[in-house]
Amino acid sequence: MKLTILGCYSATPQVHTNPTAQILEIKNHTFLIDCGEGTQVELRRNKIKFSRVKHIFISHLHGDHCFGLAGLISTFNLLTREADLHVYAPKGLKEVITMQMKLSDSWTNYQLIFHELTSKTSELIYEDDKVEVYTIPLNHRVYTNGFLFKEKPGDRKLDMNAVLNADIDVAYYRKLKQGANVPDNDGNMIENALVTKDPKPSKSYAFCSDTVYDESIIPIIKEVDVLYHESTFIEKNAALAMPTKHSTAKQAATIAKKANVGTLILGHYSTRYDNISVFKTEAKSVFPNVKLSRDGKQFNFD
Repeated sequence: MKLTILGCYSATPQVHTNPTAQILEIKNHTFLIDCGEGTQVELRRNKIKFSRVKHIFISHLHGDHCFGLAGLISTFNLLTREADLHVYAPKGLKEVITMQMKLSDSWTNYQLIFHELTSKTSELIYEDDKVEVYTIPLNHRVYTNGFLFKEKPGDRKLDMNAVLNADIDVAYYRKLKQGANVPDNDGNMIENALVTKDPKPSKSYAFCSDTVYDESIIPIIKEVDVLYHESTFIEKNAALAMPTKHSTAKQAATIAKKANVGTLILGHYSTRYDNISVFKTEAKSVFPNVKLSRDGKQFNFD
């Protein structure tokens, strides 16, 4: 599981900072999460192949989270993309993008599929044999979701010395990997746990931006391996958080602590702060394992 931060600042783009966008690589998927202005430039800068992006998740319709999408869709078309593109976003974005395409007469040659989100409770929005993606309802000024990405458990690992000693035919190896008990060549049943090993633990990643401090998300994100939680402000500016429906670094850390997550990544910083290290200092007073997102930074969680 690898996370690449394309942009991690709030509001407007600056010369050296970009609004929210990130790439999550998990189980051979390349998921784009949010798409602020400049996302396609940052994809190129970070050498991420456009063709690998087949699913885009948009948290809400504020511009610093979705204004880069129309340009990216257009560039995909100019590059003669053929693969389907799925966009999971609040209801309304399909209308916006469709109108832009209509008025500019720039319909895509590839299939553009919108999955419109309206539920105010967590729901499964994507699933295949390796990964599940759930919404995390957030409390912001407009309808907003975070996203929870969960690996499905992998196959069990064969302990080949034990398998060979147990005289199990190769025809049963697949069933062993699936966790079944199987017979040996004399017809005796062999317990799976005696000849296999547990798979690598499944990983999980929760993306929560933008939101006011809200403990209702804790049951959804409880014990995730990695939590990205917005930290627009620090505590000395906490009076700005509630009216704008944002969080402080300390509040993000409190959520991480109460949810017993593995690692907290802070982001969505207000550009009023010249030194983002203050966010980490504040959060670590509550929760020990804190990392700072920075544009272009990669986190490898293998």
